[in-house]
Amino acid sequence: MNLILMGLPGAGKGTQAEKINEKYNIPHISTGDMFRLAIKEGTNLGKKAKEYMDLGELVPDEVTIGIVRERLSKADCQNGFLLDGFPRTIAQAEALQELLIDMNQSIDYVVHVDVPEEKLVERLTGRRICPTCGATYHTIYNPPEKEGICDKDGSRLIQRDDDKPDTVKKRLAVNIEQTKPLLDFYQDKGYLVAVNGDRDIDRVFEDIQSKIAK
Repeated sequence: MNLILMGLPGAGKGTQAEKINEKYNIPHISTGDMFRLAIKEGTNLGKKAKEYMDLGELVPDEVTIGIVRERLSKADCQNGFLLDGFPRTIAQAEALQELLIDMNQSIDYVVHVDVPEEKLVERLTGRRICPTCGATYHTIYNPPEKEGICDKDGSRLIQRDDDKPDTVKKRLAVNIEQTKPLLDFYQDKGYLVAVNGDRDIDRVFEDIQSKIAK
């Protein structure tokens, strides 16, 4: 089974990816993982990607799609794969389709974990970090025993700048703008299945399983 997983920051994609990997025994492939593997293996495309990354520049689509081809050609992808973080643009989605046709494969489903924006803001802004030991808490879902204090070492918890409401809302707005054309693209192709991510983790996964079983 060949899947693409989509969802905004805070939607719980990572958790669902782990469950899909475990249930269907297909590799969870993120863009970052692909780049790191290509660089580690010293492939020509990996070296090219590293040049751009070292300069803080975006890796061009032709290099990225080449790295995707290399990764999907590996033995662990013979029974399927789960792509996460790729494609990010219509151009990449079209290039992926051409690549899969060349490989005599296709996408089976694009799973969109959909969570209302206000819930995502709540999830992302509630995170608190211990500056001393790095422990992570959440004001609603995983609060410390004593409000604002780390259970492990008694340090006062902090909220990172990235997790402050204004920053979170801006980040979500950018992601929504980038994601909508892709969702429309896959909806038109008939690949898109949406699941309500604003529920218990296991309920979300049950919904994913029922929809891709069809």
